[in-house]
Parts: sequence; structure tokens; C-alpha cells
Amino acid sequence: MTYLDLVNNILKRLRERTVSTVNESAYSTLIGVLVNDAKEEIENSWNWSALRTTLSATTVSGTFNYELNGTQNRFKVLDVVNDTSNFFMTYRTASEFNNWFLNQTPANGAPRYYSFNGISSDGDTLVDLYPIPNGAYDLRFNIIMPQAELSADSDVLLIPSKTVQMLAYAKAVEERGEDGGASANSAYATAARVLNDAIAFDSAKHPEEIIWSS
Repeated sequence: MTYLDLVNNILKRLRERTVSTVNESAYSTLIGVLVNDAKEEIENSWNWSALRTTLSATTVSGTFNYELNGTQNRFKVLDVVNDTSNFFMTYRTASEFNNWFLNQTPANGAPRYYSFNGISSDGDTLVDLYPIPNGAYDLRFNIIMPQAELSADSDVLLIPSKTVQMLAYAKAVEERGEDGGASANSAYATAARVLNDAIAFDSAKHPEEIIWSS
């Protein structure tokens, strides 16, 4: 569903006229803001299948710090694979990395460990590797990466659209001055039920992620 479709569906629920572009009026622009607010909240609520992606990086000999382009410092790691050496890499703390790099002579070889270390000038996450790569290694970062904020009318939402519609509608009802009233409470309750159902369907694709083990 497109950004414009989402906004118009919410306007219909509010008994307002639909628009031909999201920013056609001050009110439709507000609804667009609420759509993006709802989108971010729902993206943070579960590791959605639609947001799962793989970022690739190829190391250069002697370089241990790399930029994960597009992450914008907002993502979750599922796992990291050294595809060249055929093993999963392990997260280690910043303190451990400081010890390896500052208190001893760093080793060189196939990178086995990673640790995040700041962000780039354009806001993407930086990652350190250890040992320091001694050649070209293809790395795969399997992550959950939220979609960029919707802006163009034709932008297509990735996560289940009904969840965003219902939460954005609840926010719109609240914004109209019904905060704490029956309508607002009912709208938020409906949004919660829709979200729970969507998570139940999506989590069935990854049952191992909802089973706790010691």
C-alpha cells in the first residue's frame, strides 16, 4: 500500500475528504506525519519478515573499520557471516576490542569478531573487525533494517499496512481532542488487536525466535 493510500484510508475513517497528494492540505500533511509515527512504532515492535535484509561488505587488507551503508544507526543484527571463511562471526564488547588494539599487538587474519564503533558523517553505523583482515573477505550482515520514512505519494509500505492504518487512526482521533475518551481508547485497543494478529502471523515464519532457551 502506498503512502497516499494510507493517508486517504485514514481520512475516510475520519469522515474527511480524500486528497490527490499527501501534502495537499494542512490536515492531510498531519495525517502523513502520524502515519510515519505509527510506522516507526510498529517497526520497533517485532522483527518483521519484510524488514529482513543482508548488507554485504568486502574487506581490504589492513583495514578494520567499515561503514554499514544505509543503516542510519537504526537496525538489529540477526547474525554476521564471514562468507569467505564459512563461519559465523561473534560480537565482542568495545572493551575487548580496546584490549586487543591498545594493550597488545593486534593480530591479522580472517575476521572472526565484530563490534560497533560510532557512526559515519552521514549517520550510518561503523563496525570494527578483529583480527584485522589480511585480505579480501566477503562478510554478510543479516539484519532487521526499518524502512526509511515515507515521503513520496508512491512510496510503498513494507510492513503490514493495516497495523499502521489503525495506529495512525488512533493517533488522529486522539489529536482531535478525544484524548482519554471512549473513542480514543477504542481506537487504540483495535490497533493493538490488529498489531497482535499481524505479529502472530509473521512470527509463525520464524518460530525459533519466540522460543526461550537457557
